[in-house]
Amino acid sequence: MTEPLIDRLDEVWRDIVAVCDGLSPAQWAAATECPGWSVHDNVAHMIGTERMLAGEQPSAPAGAGADAPHVRNDIGKANEQWIASYADWDGPKLLDEFRAVTARRLDTLRAMTTEQWDKEGFTPEGPGPYRQFMEIRVFDCWYHDQDIREAVGAPGFLGGPVADLSIGRIPPKALGYVVGKKAGAPPGTVAVFAVEGSPAIEAAISVPPEGRAVLLGAVPAECTTRITSDRRTFARLAGGRWSGDEARAKGEVRVEGDAALGNRIVDNLAFTI
Repeated sequence: MTEPLIDRLDEVWRDIVAVCDGLSPAQWAAATECPGWSVHDNVAHMIGTERMLAGEQPSAPAGAGADAPHVRNDIGKANEQWIASYADWDGPKLLDEFRAVTARRLDTLRAMTTEQWDKEGFTPEGPGPYRQFMEIRVFDCWYHDQDIREAVGAPGFLGGPVADLSIGRIPPKALGYVVGKKAGAPPGTVAVFAVEGSPAIEAAISVPPEGRAVLLGAVPAECTTRITSDRRTFARLAGGRWSGDEARAKGEVRVEGDAALGNRIVDNLAFTI
């Protein structure tokens, strides 16, 4: 079968290898905007997740790293156990492991049938087909690719199919919750998000008199507030990597219309765990 998500995973994993190949020890140890993790930790985490999906277990003891201040749930504890399993590996050895593990995963995914891709099961978003889980894997790996790029001063990989998929997941998955719940926008609000880039993305959230805020099928001509940013800023805010103050200080986000509401939305845009 031809499954486009296999190509997306291959592309994001190749980009991670390209960015990390040749990093210095100091760069491997550099802190990233993913709370509590270095560049090394981000790569170890991705290796661990793919090994977990292959049915493998970490070598570190249960509970390793579980008391870290950024750990908030059982998924976080599992992540730290994998990171601890690779803590003593140097960067080049870790990257070789990343190459080997992702190559095995690609072979496994290419051998799967359509029925296996369609099969319902666990995903981090609740029950869904295996295809949905792999879409989340593209999203997660792209975010960690971005974390690494920011840490080593090499921003990029913000266009193309992987970035389009990852950024495109944010409006339907998060923006209604952000506007209606986190930012507490009042009934009657229409908040428009304009993400500049190629292609540009526009999304509108409407808050009804009753019930949850909803993503509109089309962007209306008039709105309560309009929030404009580039792809990098939108992703950093939605991923909890930048605060609203940081984005405003960089001059990378603009709010029109109801400024107080718009800035409150920006301040509450983070939705990932």
